[in-house]
Amino acid sequence: MPTHYIPFKDTNYFSSLICDYLDEKENLEPFYNRFPKLGNFEKQIEEKQLNYNKKNRSDLVKALMLQYEGLSISSMTLTNIDLLKHGTTFTVTTGHQLNLFTGPLYFFYKIVSTINLCKELKTAYPHFNFVPVFWMATEDHDFEEINFFNFKGKKVQWNREASGAVGELDLKGLDHVYEVFAAQLDKSENSKSLKKLFQQAYLEHDNLTQATRFLVNKLFAIYGLVILDGNDPVLKNMYLPYIAEELIQQTAFEKVSATNEAINKLPSNYKIQVNPREINLFYLNTNLRGRILETEGVFGVLDTDIRWTKDELLAEVNEHPERFSPNVILRPMYQEIILPNLCYIGGGGELAYWLQLKSNFEAQDVTFPILLLRNSVLLITEKQKERLSKLKVSVADLFLSQDDLMTKVTKSISDINIDFTPQKEHLKKQFEDLYALAEQTDKSFKGAVAAQEVKQIKGIENLEQRLLKAQKRKMEDVLERVKILQDELFPRQSLQERHLNISEFYLEYGDGIIQHLVENLEPLRPEFLILDVSNQ
Repeated sequence: MPTHYIPFKDTNYFSSLICDYLDEKENLEPFYNRFPKLGNFEKQIEEKQLNYNKKNRSDLVKALMLQYEGLSISSMTLTNIDLLKHGTTFTVTTGHQLNLFTGPLYFFYKIVSTINLCKELKTAYPHFNFVPVFWMATEDHDFEEINFFNFKGKKVQWNREASGAVGELDLKGLDHVYEVFAAQLDKSENSKSLKKLFQQAYLEHDNLTQATRFLVNKLFAIYGLVILDGNDPVLKNMYLPYIAEELIQQTAFEKVSATNEAINKLPSNYKIQVNPREINLFYLNTNLRGRILETEGVFGVLDTDIRWTKDELLAEVNEHPERFSPNVILRPMYQEIILPNLCYIGGGGELAYWLQLKSNFEAQDVTFPILLLRNSVLLITEKQKERLSKLKVSVADLFLSQDDLMTKVTKSISDINIDFTPQKEHLKKQFEDLYALAEQTDKSFKGAVAAQEVKQIKGIENLEQRLLKAQKRKMEDVLERVKILQDELFPRQSLQERHLNISEFYLEYGDGIIQHLVENLEPLRPEFLILDVSNQ
């Protein structure tokens, strides 16, 4: 089975909103700026050149150089940071939480999609430069979402009390996590590399921001990836006017609420991903990231004694903009203000909430980026391919629910025809004659004919199901092998990329697994990739 693609909608794992976006459905056009096609980036570049504050470039480079202090920086990354000084350089950005040891596989797919899009753009627009940026979600406070990764079916978890922004957490307790993880590894060279990577990242740094920056830099520096921490006083100073606007005018609440109403009125019944608050900012301090509220002209931080008048709050913003942290509604705009960004690459859930935000960008005169669904990948080995072939199951079949898969396999290998469709069609034709007879005699007889038809069709369907169950019992051994294989590739009946960690593939393939992804992911191709890892 060669490496190939499957349309996203055929996987049954993506929402109708995302599938309709990929199909460029007309009803979604008001909610985005330009669709992610190579030719559309020319206009995006022109618009960003006009709207991006040129003064921000020097401050951006200054902040990045300070953030990279003490870290071994590759020549490609250093060159990319330097290029950001120039008006002909633009970024492509992805972002993610600070998941322990990178978390799920799609962490890598996001970053590789970003790197590869920059390469495509450079080929198409050689007079410009394009820098891949990874935005670390250091200000996030959902520790339970990031404090573990899965390894060979078990959860490797960091247990501790946590409050405030996760990026500022010290790394207490990760020595124990290292010991638990290391005990599950063999003595191979790749295992030694994994242990060293974990040890250097989490046992030789002071907080989770530093650890994550080191880890991502170690894995992707050779591709020129630039890692950015938005929790930075220099960057927050660029955002200062928008912080004040949000606190006083609360435009985001008005605009996003109106967009949500417009989405709710669409006939497609799309799910609203996020709802705005009156104030979409948190207040940051030591061990604190609390919601800012306003009650009768008095501002405060939820569950604390912190209070301000309007003037006191604006003074606090001017003196300490770094203490104000945007929530999910405002973080995208913060990103687009400080970066000369053209495109944001994210997962389906991320793109869903980005589609709610365009009207607020327009109100603030900030260019809305092109939104690109990250690559999704199913990694499959040579042995798994061979097992699929022997079982006469296609990879596309594995995207079915397990019940539907078992039914399809049973019907395909059964020496008895389990499909009673011909019998049902024959019965319906017989009843057509009875309906004609009823029309000629007593029309009240028509209801009795219809009831009898339903009864007999249902009887045939029941017989069909009984035969199917009998054949499933007869083929139990084959179906069990199919089930085991699907469970391997779709753990917990979900996509592999949402559960497995890169470490399982690193053990087998080392650094080559990342290079294999870089060589094969095509970010502008809107299909799900089935990637043979054995050919790397």
